[in-house]
Amino acid sequence: MQDAAVSLLMFVVYPLWVAAGFADWACHRATAIAVTSGWKESLLHWLMYAEIGIGMAAVAFFEINAAVLLVVLVVFVVHELTVYWDLDYSTLRRDVGPFEQMVHSFLELLPLASLLLLAVIAWPQALAMLHPGDGAAEWSLRVKDQPWPFTYIVYALGASVLFNALPLLQEMVSCLLAGSRSSPRPHKADAEPPPRVEPRL
Repeated sequence: MQDAAVSLLMFVVYPLWVAAGFADWACHRATAIAVTSGWKESLLHWLMYAEIGIGMAAVAFFEINAAVLLVVLVVFVVHELTVYWDLDYSTLRRDVGPFEQMVHSFLELLPLASLLLLAVIAWPQALAMLHPGDGAAEWSLRVKDQPWPFTYIVYALGASVLFNALPLLQEMVSCLLAGSRSSPRPHKADAEPPPRVEPRL
């Protein structure tokens, strides 16, 4: 059961996560984020990416115990709060269509699926967190005794950089450039006033 949960986490949940992140970026681009919600929304996307990165790093490099489960749980809650902040800001400024909403569903449920799979992987630790008297929960971050394959770590990191980080960088740059182009020019004191238009009777 634990091996199956690890395989699902590594080869199903994570690739879906990367793909959903790329699809989300494509939706932002299609709705002209650079000239609508702009760099402020893009900054929120970077914040969510960093939050998820913390959880993924903990899972990839440390033994799955109560400490890692708590880190992932906190990341999930903070990520959900940031999602709400993002939607509260962006939906008033650009069109968030049905496809993008479906993509958001994946991006919100995949962290929860990861947390549940991690609980299966470290079931005694999950029980110890819920029922402290049933076992000793480990609250220290400890490097994995059996690390994940190095090639998997390289490919997983490369996929995230290629399909998530670089698109987010492109998004932020385009937002900043659009913002600089749309900045109002300073008013000239000696400029001629606009012609007066008399109302018609």
